[in-house]
Amino acid sequence: MSERKIPLISIVTVSLNSDKTIQRTIDSVKKQTYKNIEYIIIDGGSIDNTLEIIKKNSSNITKWISEKDNGIYDAFNKGLNIFTGDYIGFLNSDDYLYPNAIETLVD
Repeated sequence: MSERKIPLISIVTVSLNSDKTIQRTIDSVKKQTYKNIEYIIIDGGSIDNTLEIIKKNSSNITKWISEKDNGIYDAFNKGLNIFTGDYIGFLNSDDYLYPNAIETLVD
């Protein structure tokens, strides 16, 4: 009997000057009960403390980029170009997930 493949879920967060909210967003991904997650952050070149927060949490982030972009849809497209999961979800830098959100979706 073959084993059921556990899908890799890619979560992409786009941010710009989000130092007031991004820690909660990162924490909500880190606390997921489903563990096969690729977490990507695309930052538009923040000039506040967003980058320091991203760097502080880098062990929980699979990939991150910080560079000037042409707005939120350009940032979304950057995430679409680098994700490697079976499924992708976008989580804005001022949003959060309940701890079992990804597990519920995968089930």
